[in-house]
Amino acid sequence: MQADTPGDIPAPTPSPERRGTRSQSTRPRRAARAGGGPSLLAPGAAHDPYRLYRVLREEYPLCYDAPLGAWLVSRYDDVATALSDPRFAGFPHDGAPRGGPAPLGLCHGNFRCLPSDPYAVAPGTVPGHLAERVERTAYVLARRIATRPQADLVEEFCRWLPTGAPADAPCTRRTALRETALASFLANLLDDPDLMAVMRIEPALAGRAWTESLRRDPPVQIVLRRTVAEVTLSGGTLPARAPVACLIGSAGRDPERFAAPDVFDPFRRDQDRSTPGPAGCPAVMLGRLEAEQGLRALLDAMPALRWAEGFRPVATGLLTRGPRSLLVRPQSLRPG
Repeated sequence: MQADTPGDIPAPTPSPERRGTRSQSTRPRRAARAGGGPSLLAPGAAHDPYRLYRVLREEYPLCYDAPLGAWLVSRYDDVATALSDPRFAGFPHDGAPRGGPAPLGLCHGNFRCLPSDPYAVAPGTVPGHLAERVERTAYVLARRIATRPQADLVEEFCRWLPTGAPADAPCTRRTALRETALASFLANLLDDPDLMAVMRIEPALAGRAWTESLRRDPPVQIVLRRTVAEVTLSGGTLPARAPVACLIGSAGRDPERFAAPDVFDPFRRDQDRSTPGPAGCPAVMLGRLEAEQGLRALLDAMPALRWAEGFRPVATGLLTRGPRSLLVRPQSLRPG
């Protein structure tokens, strides 16, 4: 399901020379570095990447990762620039042509998702037949699980719900990212029984919880870009034609953008609605629908849904990240 090693990142190249810097923030900044910073490929980095991201944001905001063969961009403002500025382009093999959307969240950056494409769905809407198919699939899966003393939501729910919808657009044929995002979404909610109770009363809040989960635990941790011109960021200057690894997971937990960034808080005032990806992307809209309908079906079939005794979810992966298992107890224990 997840890619644990970055097989599609280009081979390492000699480290570029150090460039000048321009400070734009109140926190301490250092110049761009051609080496010396931590590598994403270091042993143990994938075990807890958020600790590594914190070090990169604070000490190495722009550095060249020689083992990876790319510059690392870790701060929210810099990542946002790399994903939207025309001085950055996608790699020819990653489905993001120059001028097209950058892959982000559940979006694959496919040019056919642009508004002018006949396969694209109107922003903010999902065809009625597709919504009905997702809802029906979610309820069938949830009712099957409800009769069991213990179940794995990844194997028995998250893996099957995305495959229950027909592929109306090219980007919706890939279900792995939606599966991973759904698993992280459910894990974040199950960690907070009080929040689960709120969701039962106000199911409309599921949309905010979905957006928050994609910020805190994005399924796509790294997006590859390439500069087409020299670009100055907060941590230094990138040379032209340089490979750049945009650390989405780091940007989503930047304390200069989000208050208490490590906390899962669907009610936060500084929520970033661009995290999932372009508003008109069919994969983005379908992922949100699956999360909302999936949660509603689970709570309807299993009002007392909770973690199995002693279980704690563990996220894995480097390029994409999420829990591989979600062991739950569908119903409360009955006396006698």
